[in-house]
Amino acid sequence: MAMLTVRNLPDEVHRALRVRAAQHGRSTEAEVREILAIAVKPETRVLIGEALAALGQKIGLTNEDVEVLEQLTEKTPAQPLRFE
Repeated sequence: MAMLTVRNLPDEVHRALRVRAAQHGRSTEAEVREILAIAVKPETRVLIGEALAALGQKIGLTNEDVEVLEQLTEKTPAQPLRFE
């Protein structure tokens, strides 16, 4: 796991973090980890699998449609690009 040091943190910010941590029943360090995790990994991020499934439902894609697409799809592996 990575470590992070925050220098020159104002006393009032540190005090507010300690109070917030106590309200949530955590250590100050655990509270800071939670705040950072929420800030960089919001719960509202788009999950590509869910977005594709929703799109398929919206346009009315059926299992039969998928079977037809699988039959039409080229099964030969693609050749890698060559940069010569």
